[in-house]
Amino acid sequence: MAEWKAFYHNEDEEEEQEEGEQAEGDYKITGRDSLVFLIDASKEMFIKGEDGQPSNFDMTMQVVRSVYTSKIISSHRDLVALVFYGTEQSKNPRNSFKHVYVYHDLDEPGAKRVQDVDALREAKGAKLAAETMGSGETSLGDALWCCSNLYSDIKLRLSHKRLMIFTCRDEPHGGDSTKDRQARTKASDLKETGVVIDLMHLMKPGGFDVSIFFRDIVSPPEDESELALQLEPCQKMEDLKKRVRAKEQKKRAMARLKLCLGEDLKVAVGIYANAVTTRKPGAIKLYRETNEPVRSKTRTFHTQTGSLLLPSDIKKAQVYGKKKIVMERDEVDAIKKFDDPGLILIGFKPMESLKLHHRVRPSLFLYPEEDQVKGSACLFSALLTKCSERDVFALCRCISRRNLPPRFVALVPQEEEVDEGKVQTIPPGFNVIFLPYADDIRTLDTPQFPSASQTQVDKMKEIVSKLRFKYRSDAFENPVIQQHFRNLEALALDMMAPEDTDDLIMPKVDQIDDRLGPLVQEFKDLVYPSYYNPDSKPAAKRKTANTEGAAEKKPKLEVSEDELKAHVQNGTLGKLTVPVLKEACKQFGVRTTGTKKQELIDALVARLG
Repeated sequence: MAEWKAFYHNEDEEEEQEEGEQAEGDYKITGRDSLVFLIDASKEMFIKGEDGQPSNFDMTMQVVRSVYTSKIISSHRDLVALVFYGTEQSKNPRNSFKHVYVYHDLDEPGAKRVQDVDALREAKGAKLAAETMGSGETSLGDALWCCSNLYSDIKLRLSHKRLMIFTCRDEPHGGDSTKDRQARTKASDLKETGVVIDLMHLMKPGGFDVSIFFRDIVSPPEDESELALQLEPCQKMEDLKKRVRAKEQKKRAMARLKLCLGEDLKVAVGIYANAVTTRKPGAIKLYRETNEPVRSKTRTFHTQTGSLLLPSDIKKAQVYGKKKIVMERDEVDAIKKFDDPGLILIGFKPMESLKLHHRVRPSLFLYPEEDQVKGSACLFSALLTKCSERDVFALCRCISRRNLPPRFVALVPQEEEVDEGKVQTIPPGFNVIFLPYADDIRTLDTPQFPSASQTQVDKMKEIVSKLRFKYRSDAFENPVIQQHFRNLEALALDMMAPEDTDDLIMPKVDQIDDRLGPLVQEFKDLVYPSYYNPDSKPAAKRKTANTEGAAEKKPKLEVSEDELKAHVQNGTLGKLTVPVLKEACKQFGVRTTGTKKQELIDALVARLG
């Protein structure tokens, strides 16, 4: 019965598994991410900046709203809470803590919560916050204790727990050593339970000194690049959004593997995806009468008797040489397994030997995992430095998960880059480039065209130089995705109309025309004849009188019998096209069981081998 239940599971149950669950290599994460915003509600937070700049409280509310909406879109199953400290009013479970106001419990974000945060923005929001919560005494220790209770009240399994403190006061207790000690003790307790505490400190007159108090409160930086972020306060809205986004975004590894550099020398590394295609969420099927989500179940039946089949009743087969080879599930799994997951260093090659057409799929990113094997970061850094200095890449054999075939990969070194605000823009590590096998490389017969003259080439160079610009992929949003979620947001928040979406990928025709000037017409005069009209339609081809009933033109056999036998002996029949293989089968009287390329190859090998 256990086997039955294990196989006949509900597809919806598989989808309802915690979003963070993944098992790749020898690594597994199960649970949801959680985030608590702990915001200072003191009077200093409501002071407006110079030249009409928003107050620190208003900036914080805009960032909270941005995170709420992004969570709803990207990971709606994550849990988010909003807590204020230093308030006059108190609102928390059992009202155990004074001057702590839990605005939102730890739960999934929704439209109602976004509306609540919108009500706290700008001048009206500051007035509402003063009426609802007010500003009073501060006890960060009580606020941290309250947040700890929020975590403990959650019965779900949490994979990642993060707490962000927003404040513009570097001495929240005004030098009260007792409250400082209580806050440090509670922060230490939270960090021992796996909660990561981050400080999003805001600018205040005289500067923000982290070393006075908060250095002992926040968690240590996850890497050296974050050390500067903990020292520099945020002055602008974009800086605060960028810092929160960098902390809030998931940094889960697709797989955690061992990079074998030699005998008994292994480095723990994690493989990450830097870019993943964003797609619209799938439609959820609802029952038409109650609008409740429906559950779908999969069952396998016998085609003749109609009886239900157990997993043990099902086998897999593959046709080879007109014979059906039947295998058990265990045998199929054993065939798929080549070796244990891992990376094995083969050697090093100069960077000029890596070509653009060698990339057969999107690249991944390799980063050391010091928690898995001590010393991995040091050895990884040394390898990265030497590869960058010598302008070489590491050639490795990669098996990222069990039952996956091995691939050759090139580990291309990438050095760290930071912007003016000391925020990391490009992380240090290796880009994992997947290389093709010999079977993956295709020989194409490119059509021959007349070559351009040097005058035409020079004119096109002028056009290209006029249209060059600095391209950044993060500057262009997908207009289809953005419009889709703007429409959903308008429906969920009862807005009169969705916000306008700027289509950033549309070419700026007027600006292009101003840059080029007469170059386009000059290029046309050089390339096209004087009577050429690009708007005219090409003349339709005249049909012959015997087109009806005429047989289709069949592909011409381009290889002789000797060449075909040579392909069979060398195992290179796969380079021939399907029409050529079909014609060869007809010429030599080879009967085939199907029309697929592999079936044609098997038939020719059996006949000519």
